[in-house]
Amino acid sequence: MTAAAQTVTTAAEAGTGGILLWVVLPYLSLAVFVLGHVWRYRYDKFGWTTRSSQLYENRLLRIGSPLFHFGILVVLIGHVIGLLLPESWTAAAGVGETSYHVTAVTLGTVAGVCTLGGLAILIYRRRTVGPVFSATTRNDKAMYVSLTATIALGLAATVDANIAGGGYNYRETVSPWFRSIFSVQPDPHLMSGAPLLYRLHALSAMLLFAAWPFTRLVHMLTAPVGYLTRPYIVYRSRDTRLGARAPRRGWERTG
Repeated sequence: MTAAAQTVTTAAEAGTGGILLWVVLPYLSLAVFVLGHVWRYRYDKFGWTTRSSQLYENRLLRIGSPLFHFGILVVLIGHVIGLLLPESWTAAAGVGETSYHVTAVTLGTVAGVCTLGGLAILIYRRRTVGPVFSATTRNDKAMYVSLTATIALGLAATVDANIAGGGYNYRETVSPWFRSIFSVQPDPHLMSGAPLLYRLHALSAMLLFAAWPFTRLVHMLTAPVGYLTRPYIVYRSRDTRLGARAPRRGWERTG
């Protein structure tokens, strides 16, 4: 059986709902993600920013921002390794499945808690600090809801399957499905057998990536390369002396 025929067969076994959720939606989300960033850069280049609110409040920001950003960085690295690298690759590198599983669950849980905690602080700050709340748009609120749901579902899936439950190896279902999308041989049947929380996490992530280009999250794809070559900004203190000598105190002559 050819690869194309096998793809058609597995898609037919998954049913219409499976095709829409695990074949059509991933490609639609990917297309909107890529084309949306191109459109945003071409037509809203000056809006490509986080709209920093540090001037309004700094105490909560110094706590929540590092927690969120370092946590999400570890989460992203873990997803790249877990979704893109097959089990055979890590085994060839000398990392056994048990060691990988324990490390992934431990780091993933800690990073997920840090990310969710940092995000909770940032949302609390945005809601309770007046100037920050005034600068919050409806787009920001929708983004925070989508981002929180995606992170919370991912953390819940990890805890439910691997800590509260007997363990689940997503590298046998979710990871091959993810790679099949990019190899243009989507296999929706793989996701049909995944636990519900994993499927909800994947669906929320696809919706988040579709909305990504139109939110402040675009700043994650920006690197301050221009800072390396731009000229220095010169700051000068205000000189109270108008000329060679200080001005005389008193009323100025009008005529």
